[in-house]
Amino acid sequence: MFHFKAKNIFIICAVLILAQFCISCKSQKEAVGPEDKIYVIADSSVYKKLKGSLEYAFEKTIFTPQPEKTFELILKDFKQLDEVKNFKNILLIAELNTNQKTADLISTILNEEEKEKASKGKQIYFIKQNLWLQNQLVMILTQPNLDSLEQNIYRNSEGLLKHFNKESGKRIFAALTSSNYERNDVEEKLYNDYKWKIFIPRNFDLALNIPSEKFVWLRSNAGEDFAKWIFVHWIDNASPELITPDSIIGIRNKLTEKYFRSTNKKAFVLINKNFRRTNEVNFNGSYALASQGLWEMSDKSKGGPFINYTIYDVKTKRIFMLDGSIYAPKYNKKELIQQLDVILQSFQTNLK
Repeated sequence: MFHFKAKNIFIICAVLILAQFCISCKSQKEAVGPEDKIYVIADSSVYKKLKGSLEYAFEKTIFTPQPEKTFELILKDFKQLDEVKNFKNILLIAELNTNQKTADLISTILNEEEKEKASKGKQIYFIKQNLWLQNQLVMILTQPNLDSLEQNIYRNSEGLLKHFNKESGKRIFAALTSSNYERNDVEEKLYNDYKWKIFIPRNFDLALNIPSEKFVWLRSNAGEDFAKWIFVHWIDNASPELITPDSIIGIRNKLTEKYFRSTNKKAFVLINKNFRRTNEVNFNGSYALASQGLWEMSDKSKGGPFINYTIYDVKTKRIFMLDGSIYAPKYNKKELIQQLDVILQSFQTNLK
């Protein structure tokens, strides 16, 4: 018979507790639900007051070419909180220090420092990741009064939306990069040739690789009515002053007229100038212009959405144009564009 000392028993118990804790962490459930839905818990009167500002912030229209919303807000009653806790994207909204149940819930979630910032109007939103489940984003919107909250939602709309876009992008990228879903061979070849890297899904092929033109085209075709493609183009010894909305149109149209033509070579891809928006962004630490809009064939026979990042890379003194397009007339395209966006944002250069 073996006799354990008290010290040994303590160590064994500690190890067992730690192991159980680690297993519990790994087995925590994942949040569920669609990426493009944000579930809202708020008093009906609060939601009615803020509805316009919330839709302005989170339900921005994109044209694909059909108008689609970036996210759809879905109001839920506080009684449905247990159901809402299962979802990926959640908004909790209330005035501070009221007798509303949502306000009480928010008070239990925020720490004292956060409550003080909210009460003084220094901060209108608070991010809680994985609050109830893994891969979940909970955003809390709160202020001492609704008028102030409404004004600040309008004022901070881009930042509010960015949090949900970023978290959704991380989840989509994790799904895309799951096992057996990556063209490591093509990624390695492009890195060895050009010293830049981009994630390439398994169903994409290297359609064109023209070093003299500094042009790479990656394409995925699933049939006559469905296609996705990405191209990377770069300009050496460039100046950031070359990056303007008009220059992006000119460079892109020149490339697509040359490489993206119909079977009979008579028609080619162009940007539809009526559906395009461009704004400045920080692309992984580099200055860039992000453009989103519609492309069309010059004979108007086909069209679809595109997304474009034109970047100035200080270290290499290059301008990079990263572009993704969709042709899918029978499908909703917002999620497909989001997938391409995530792929484009995986781009890295000047790697060691």
